Amino acid sequence: MRHYEIVFLVHPDQSEQVPQMIERYRGMVEGDGGRFHRLEDWGRRQLAYPIKKAHKAHYVLMNVECTGAALAELEDAFRFNDAVLRHLILARDEAIIDPSFLAREENDRRDRGEEATDLAENEGEPEHSDNEAVKTA
Repeated sequence: MRHYEIVFLVHPDQSEQVPQMIERYRGMVEGDGGRFHRLEDWGRRQLAYPIKKAHKAHYVLMNVECTGAALAELEDAFRFNDAVLRHLILARDEAIIDPSFLAREENDRRDRGEEATDLAENEGEPEHSDNEAVKTA
């Protein structure tokens, strides 16, 4: 079996169907003995140019290990699904399991948000008040 990196874009009006689509594609790959190494749902993002009059799309990244038959079935599913605006399938030499740049960026942003929340909570609780310092002086 070979390793593949797959990105597909879903029409924004069909974003609610993305989890079901992912499960259907997962069934195609795993039903033929393949496996998923990475799955990232990047959500709605702005397109560089309109595709079929859509200015945004729902992005999904998958890294899979599968047979040629499963890959052909996946490609047919992408091609005949009107909700899929574009898809790209790249052959890889090995499985990629590290988070993508976008996922790392999102995790960093989330971590910074938690740190900012923690700092804001700590600022609201001073260690000592100025009145205590005046009383002791």
